[in-house]
Amino acid sequence: MRTHNQWITRAETKADIPAIREIVLAAFDTPYEADLVDALRADVSWIEGLSVVSADTDGDPVGHALLTRCHIGDTPALCLAPVSVLPEYQRTGAGSAAVRAALGAAKGLGEYYVTVLGHPAYYPRFGFTRASDHGIDVTFDIPDEAMMALTMDEATHPLPSGTVRYAAPFGV
Repeated sequence: MRTHNQWITRAETKADIPAIREIVLAAFDTPYEADLVDALRADVSWIEGLSVVSADTDGDPVGHALLTRCHIGDTPALCLAPVSVLPEYQRTGAGSAAVRAALGAAKGLGEYYVTVLGHPAYYPRFGFTRASDHGIDVTFDIPDEAMMALTMDEATHPLPSGTVRYAAPFGV
């Protein structure tokens, strides 16, 4: 098991798709998230280059982070979901590496805003803050601290307010 933060990160390739499905299936209790990734891959919300894997030194994917199009009100944004790591590689930095690489790729494409529904102790390390503090909400019931948002450029692009509209495959 790898215990340091030196991971190879890259955009997914077609050859990675089966491995990504296995990573997501292993990381969650149900196949919902793996099926969601497959559905998003076929959806208009998919953005090439924003499905990122972290790989071991042999190039085999062990972690995955996905950003797809959503909107905050009428403002284009990205949704970070899911983030998955093979159980034996969890807590080794593989997930963080994939998230950082995905956010970097998004910034390189001129994206500014990202939302995430996730663990409030994990995502702030990437700059995410409570979405409700910025007037951002969702149409379903979740703990307030679990819905977070990030701007890649606070000085010129503060977070917009509004209701998050997810891609159709999310079903919300």
